[in-house]
Amino acid sequence: MNHQDPLSRRQLLRAGFYSAAGLYLASQQALRGIQPLDLKPLCPSLVRPGKAKAVIQIWMWGGPCHLDTFDPKPDAGRDYTGPLDKPLPTKVDGLRIGQLLPKLAKQADKYSVIRSMTHGVQSHETASYITQTGWKSGGRVVHPSFGAVVSKFLGRDAGYKGLIPPYIVLTRPQGRFSEAGCLGSAYKPFATGGDPGRGQFLVEGIAAPGVTRKRQETRRQLLDRLNTFARDRKGDPELARFFESESQAYDLILGDAGKVFELSEEKDEMRDFYGRNTFGQSCLMARRLVEKGVPYITINYRGWDTHKRHFESMQRMLPQMDQGLAALLEDLSQRGLLDSTIVWWGGEFGRTPKILWNAPWNGGRSHHGHCFSTLIAGGGFRGGQVLGSSDEKGMYPDERPVYPWDLHAAMYGLLGIDPQAKLRHPQGQMVPLLPGPLEGYESGGPLKELV
Repeated sequence: MNHQDPLSRRQLLRAGFYSAAGLYLASQQALRGIQPLDLKPLCPSLVRPGKAKAVIQIWMWGGPCHLDTFDPKPDAGRDYTGPLDKPLPTKVDGLRIGQLLPKLAKQADKYSVIRSMTHGVQSHETASYITQTGWKSGGRVVHPSFGAVVSKFLGRDAGYKGLIPPYIVLTRPQGRFSEAGCLGSAYKPFATGGDPGRGQFLVEGIAAPGVTRKRQETRRQLLDRLNTFARDRKGDPELARFFESESQAYDLILGDAGKVFELSEEKDEMRDFYGRNTFGQSCLMARRLVEKGVPYITINYRGWDTHKRHFESMQRMLPQMDQGLAALLEDLSQRGLLDSTIVWWGGEFGRTPKILWNAPWNGGRSHHGHCFSTLIAGGGFRGGQVLGSSDEKGMYPDERPVYPWDLHAAMYGLLGIDPQAKLRHPQGQMVPLLPGPLEGYESGGPLKELV
């Protein structure tokens, strides 16, 4: 050990093994403790091989304004449009989107817009729950999020062998509710931490500040030499799973699997194409994870809860969103991945169409769950379509309301997951994957126009 790396044996044991194996061991322990789901569907005829193999969810934390993005209302007046009153024509005839989204305008043939999403909920927590689970809050069952369900049906229970967890969040947990719900901790997402927009993407448990791959390898070798107990017990069958987990954890850190997080492997031109910022590089990271076979990736894009000085935030954030999302769609398409990857953009709700000009809001927008927009692309969804419409000022759906459970059903179907399946709750009862008429839920109907 040299003077530049003065670690004690105890520190080596902690840094060398536990930081490496912690993620993998935790997931394996959780998997062993969870009661398996009943995957038998109610209607076997509805189950067919899914065209979609992965989902990239772009979660607009706080709620984006539909009038500023995919449902502009230039004739509504300044109290509704603010300075964003010049929508752009797109590649699709008759479709106009917000004036700060020129790159997405050129990719409009690749996505469709739902302009009549609705649930009527105005609180972040309950709106997030209904949008991500497809269920209203307040019942006895805590339902799992869409990502947790996909990680169950397309993850390890379906033979997923990747060392990378099947449900990844870039980069911070969403935090509004327990995404795993009644499925338990085995189906929680792994939040990477770090910032892919910085020089080194410090993924929790995989990379550490100032520690190179070479230095990690040296630490492992030194730990192996010092850990005589482990060396003497290598053949012990009772510790076989422990040593297997250790080996796989090191493979994640030092092998090919962990390299997926090294954005430095991408050409500078590609990184510039996505945008040298947290969101743009998160989109690039999501594409790399899809290439590695990860079935569900969420980009938790924070900052959209713009109660004050809304338009100052939009002038900064919308161009970043425009570049990153447009690059993702184009890149997935050119690589032949868009047909098998659903891209789902949206937040828990929208923002109030009428602007709050008075102090202290100074041009802010509040929560609006009565009507908002969602973008959907890939995985079997048709591009270049507009489903539904809002009224003249974007307050309420005018035609073809779409509820969160309607959208979930369409996405599940494209993923080959029966929307009418039931999950086994840890307490033994069977829980419907999605609500229906028996639960008193109204529906806008199947999204046949988009599938």
